[in-house]
Amino acid sequence: MLPFPRNIGIALSGGVDSTTAAALLLEQGFAVQGFFMLLLPDSEKQVGKVQHIADRLGIPLHLIDLRAQFQQQIIASFVAAYCQGLTPNPCILCNQLIKFGLLFEAMASQGIEAMATGHYARVEGSKLYRGLDPKKDQSYFLCRLTAEQLSRLILPLGTWRKQDVFARAQAIGFSHFNEGGESQDVCFLAQQDLATFLVNQGLAARSGEIITEQGKVLGAHQGSWKYTVGQRRGLGLPDVTPWYVIGLDAINNQVIVGKNEELFRQELLLVDVQWQIEPPKQWQGRVQLRSRHQAAEAWVMPDEKHDCWKVCFAEPQRAVTPGQFAVFYEGEQVLGSGVIAIALDVT
Repeated sequence: MLPFPRNIGIALSGGVDSTTAAALLLEQGFAVQGFFMLLLPDSEKQVGKVQHIADRLGIPLHLIDLRAQFQQQIIASFVAAYCQGLTPNPCILCNQLIKFGLLFEAMASQGIEAMATGHYARVEGSKLYRGLDPKKDQSYFLCRLTAEQLSRLILPLGTWRKQDVFARAQAIGFSHFNEGGESQDVCFLAQQDLATFLVNQGLAARSGEIITEQGKVLGAHQGSWKYTVGQRRGLGLPDVTPWYVIGLDAINNQVIVGKNEELFRQELLLVDVQWQIEPPKQWQGRVQLRSRHQAAEAWVMPDEKHDCWKVCFAEPQRAVTPGQFAVFYEGEQVLGSGVIAIALDVT
């Protein structure tokens, strides 16, 4: 008996992961339909490639035009976050609102009851777990999915390693995939650097000061939105040891710099916290601060004074970045997440 309704809609991107995931579902007896999201102005350029894959798999392909919604809900919020001195993660928001939100709604309108993607993570019932391949685990990017969204989701690659996915793709006749040709996470930055993209979105150069945390002026810049916490390059501050961005003051258009040791923080505040369990009075586990951060032991507790949640790490963490997501793990399971608002102390 199949663990999901027989009709599955899969988000096809044209890459090896979604292609192999679709093939695995077909092997398991599912009736699979492909769905390709048009998200960017030039998305039509990819349609031929995705259609070719769908034809090879023998499944129908539906084109879902979400360009207007992607611009309004993802790109606009991305630009607004940089204006506020934050470093956002648009992929997490896109997964929550677009891919597993609007795309599934489009699937459901055509009779699809469950959806699949090529993400490297595991879903059991309505619970989310890390993928088996630690180098490719993408559970961090799925941290904002609700129990309802997870309950209708199947991730065929959750127990696979990347090299085995390439091998399976080769075995079933998709020999054109290049193991070194992975797409980058932020799809709309594929053809340009961040600063150029933001300028094209309307952000203008604005001169400001580069200062230390004590207020000493060390240099000048042309827009605090061009920087992020932990950044070293582009400061133009020669010294015996490197300077790093340790904070941003968007209101005063100031870039705050310090030495490497000043990048470490032991506590931070989170807003927009979302739990997969009943919100605890205090929780202890491992917290991951960005996609490539090694999750670290911490305590998470409500901070009623500031109407938010506080995270206290057992050991100081480097480059805590406002705007990024902190994800809570109990073992392999994702239990919740929140948006980093501020780092509290310097070691």
